[in-house]
Amino acid sequence: MKQIIQDLKSGHTILEEVPVPQVKAGSVLIRTTRSLVSLGTERMLVEFGKANLIDKARQQPDKVKQVLDKIKTDGLTPTLEAVFNKLGQPLPLGYCNVGVIVAVGKGVTEFSVGDRVVSNGNHAEFVCIPKNLVAKIPDNVSDDEAAFTVIGAIGLQGIRLLSPQLGETIVVVGLGLIGLITAQLLVANGCRVIGIDFDPQKTTIARDYGVEAINPAQGVNPVKFVEEYTQGIGADGVIITASAKDDQIMHEACEMSRKRGRIILVGVVGLNLRRDDFYKKELTFQVSCSYGAGRYDESYEQKGQDYPLPYVRWTEKRNFEAILQTISSGHLKVNNLITESFDLIDYEKIYGDMRRGGVIASILRYKEDTPQQSVVAVSDKDHASQGKSYGIIGAGNYTSSMVVPCLRKSKADIRYIASAQGLSAKILAKSAGASFATSDYKEILSDPEVGLVVITTRHNLHAPMVLETIQAGKSVFVEKPLCLNREELEQITTAYREAPKHVTLTVGFNRRFSPFAVKLKQLVGDGAKNIVATMNAGEIPRDMWVHDMEVGGGRIIGEACHFIDLCSYIAGSKVIAVCMNALGENPEEHTDNASILLRYANGSNAVINYFANGSKAYAKERVEVFSQGKVLVLDNWRKLTAYGVKGFSSMSGRMNKGQQNQFDQLTKRLQDGGSPLISFEEIENTTKASFAAIESLREGSWIKID
Repeated sequence: MKQIIQDLKSGHTILEEVPVPQVKAGSVLIRTTRSLVSLGTERMLVEFGKANLIDKARQQPDKVKQVLDKIKTDGLTPTLEAVFNKLGQPLPLGYCNVGVIVAVGKGVTEFSVGDRVVSNGNHAEFVCIPKNLVAKIPDNVSDDEAAFTVIGAIGLQGIRLLSPQLGETIVVVGLGLIGLITAQLLVANGCRVIGIDFDPQKTTIARDYGVEAINPAQGVNPVKFVEEYTQGIGADGVIITASAKDDQIMHEACEMSRKRGRIILVGVVGLNLRRDDFYKKELTFQVSCSYGAGRYDESYEQKGQDYPLPYVRWTEKRNFEAILQTISSGHLKVNNLITESFDLIDYEKIYGDMRRGGVIASILRYKEDTPQQSVVAVSDKDHASQGKSYGIIGAGNYTSSMVVPCLRKSKADIRYIASAQGLSAKILAKSAGASFATSDYKEILSDPEVGLVVITTRHNLHAPMVLETIQAGKSVFVEKPLCLNREELEQITTAYREAPKHVTLTVGFNRRFSPFAVKLKQLVGDGAKNIVATMNAGEIPRDMWVHDMEVGGGRIIGEACHFIDLCSYIAGSKVIAVCMNALGENPEEHTDNASILLRYANGSNAVINYFANGSKAYAKERVEVFSQGKVLVLDNWRKLTAYGVKGFSSMSGRMNKGQQNQFDQLTKRLQDGGSPLISFEEIENTTKASFAAIESLREGSWIKID
């Protein structure tokens, strides 16, 4: 299928051929018939993509500060690699989609195949959208009209926050697409509406809707006009739908408001507010968030958990439905807003110059016979012999910045890259030199040319994909964690032990492969040791998927397991008991701020301090080992210092990425039919220790490892 994307590195707007996304549980797969181009939002993204690096930095000063902080802690080269990797990930454009449902995911009962629907899907021939972001279209509403639903909901949400009353005077500043729809809805609500814009075409359209539209470019003073229109009272409310960098719009909005008036910002304007503007009139100001309650709430949008109607009357989806009903009833007219309509293939007629005058709304039309292809060819290179190629499931940041570069340096033959949505797989496959991009990972499992499958998906998918891969007779390299609970571990253990001998299972515990870690283990020698490992992990917002115990498993299982494996490697023994204590009065709420104590069979002890409440200016990782009169300190994988070790004082330099060494060895061992890098017994022990840490927190005592 074809999809429009914005390349942030080159600045080009591209029509990319990508695999059709797979329908997910709680979602529907839609074949697109129409989509509306949001000239405001999309023009901003396109122009950002075209800007040079300096201009990009000027537009995002907060991001520049983050980059500078990262340089201080991680060094220049790793930081630049991370920045350029981020810029190499293009943005999908569009969020006003109309189409027909062609597949329904598990758990979706309110939609059926064949339903005509709107969604916030991108400009793509097929989109997979969660059910709470989809609404059915009334029979008397055309596809062209329905394309205005999502952008109409943005204006409607601003109105709901304003809570206008019948007969009130409301000013709409900026009569672009959202502004014109907002003005119509306010008129339908019984308000007296004043519209302000510098474009005479837009003010003319607004007047046809019953709006008192003025153009400051024609010598009209907006503030004085509103004062005279309201007989000196001022506007009851102001909705700003304009886009401008200066602060004058906010100042004028305050001046034209009555005492205790309300101002709602839907657009983007300068926000250096003047206290006096608000103080004298006791004005209220609020920024409207997109299209309604539920926006950016993963439980609502991705998991389909609706808010109860008696308590949250207007959600995103219910706002979509309200706009559709208003179009259906004739109170919202949008056909006259359509300036141009093009086939998808002619997208450049819109994106080639997004500052063309006279354009209100642009519609993209789609073919009705596009095949649902889950695999797209990327290159036609020659492959290794049967069973020697690689397939990668997952195409996120870590895969693109670490896994793929390591595999390429190892000269591994990457045959597939898979991602459920398809686009990220295609983009990464192109840069990785892979043969195919797919949205269906089962294509990898059924291909006899693939011998090793690399799994880098979200954590909850690791265990089922590992099981399927082993059962398909292929070796597995899975990013940590291996799984999220003991039941999954037992299933994997059984499957692995029943698998053919050539099938290997490796988990991405990479710290032990660093040259610093190898040298430390060599210097410290055998015998019991005391190990103190600190991870200054940094805070991650609580609504991130990593904290979700069903999806990410929490940061102890998902990330601290790296240091459990590292400590086990240094100790040279297996964990036999675990105790964990977390921060706060309710420790179960702070499992990313905890100390883990490990007891080993050979008498070694390890303390892992995994903290998320520290400063990013401090080093991220530190390891100290005490044994037989020696002390070794590994500082952030940049310097190893020894005390009491004859003939060695320190070792420094940029860390050679541990995973590179791991992939090099893994490639060779796969080709030679050898054993995995870490024995399954070690993997199993580390995984059990991660689970035991959480169990110990709940039970308040030591947990023995079976």
